[in-house]
Amino acid sequence: MSARRSLPLTYPITAIAIVSIISALYFLFPPTFSTKAAVYLDMRERWKAYTLAEAVHSIARNKTIIVCAVSQRHLPFLVNWITSIARHHRHHEVLVIAEDYATLYRVNEKWPGHAVLIPPAPELEEEQIFGSQGFCNFTSRRPRHLLSVLELGYSVLYNDVDMVWVKDPFPYFKEHYDIYFTDDMNVVKGDGHSQEVAALDRDGLTYICTCMLFIRPTTGGKLIIKEWIKEIEAQQWSASNRANDQPAFNRALNKTSSSVKGYLLPQVAFPCGGLYFGNGGWRTKTEGRHAIIHNNYIVGFDSKLKRFREFGLWYVDDGASDVADGLMNLTTIN
Repeated sequence: MSARRSLPLTYPITAIAIVSIISALYFLFPPTFSTKAAVYLDMRERWKAYTLAEAVHSIARNKTIIVCAVSQRHLPFLVNWITSIARHHRHHEVLVIAEDYATLYRVNEKWPGHAVLIPPAPELEEEQIFGSQGFCNFTSRRPRHLLSVLELGYSVLYNDVDMVWVKDPFPYFKEHYDIYFTDDMNVVKGDGHSQEVAALDRDGLTYICTCMLFIRPTTGGKLIIKEWIKEIEAQQWSASNRANDQPAFNRALNKTSSSVKGYLLPQVAFPCGGLYFGNGGWRTKTEGRHAIIHNNYIVGFDSKLKRFREFGLWYVDDGASDVADGLMNLTTIN
């Protein structure tokens, strides 16, 4: 009984001793969440120092890599695009060129090693709307990214993330051309149309789309990209001249046509959005023959998202608390 009576008298001293011990342990051994935070910060520094050469050497297969360039706003489209590629078992070859640090960290947190940022990180608008200066600035970095990969000695397939794969496109990159591209016109071409550079438009230029390009690290492949960069540098965006990288590419293509072997991919396999989504009769007639579908000929994040959903081409789990979690599943797919 006496021992039980003495407990209340010693309890305050015991409590103070316990608190002191806990405080000492807290100082000597920080809690798990602090440890995780430190590791997280260390990983951020690692990804910040991660170079394009490291990433390409690690990810490329058969001296070929698939790349895109994306900012945080368009992360859902990135996940959708990569998920479509995973259905054809080529997602392991994908490298995301992040255009902001938030995207770099977020992609590598979920899918380690598959994102790199090529400094300096540009100042980006919340959404790079087609025709805006932000869109021009964003797309103007694209040829420099591609040239950097080519200079490392790798072939590169570039896609915008408002695309989906419904078939593996690589069998279409046959023979040995320097660059493969698609026509952005929505006028129907017949089967077996010419693979020569497309006809000139009303401005005296070809109308090739720069959103899907396959380039080999040949002299001709590098030449067209270098000329593209020069053309971009020579143009200035203004309210009256809403320049972007595509007209510059077409000017470069025209100037180098005698030195560069270009291949116009079949329209039926690589339709633009104006044709695929806008011509139901053609879409039905050619069903099963498409490879990559481009959700262009429409402006705005929400409009593109709505159209992908309507046509059954949206593969993202909209119920997920974090859309980037879709990247985690890629590590378990062969």
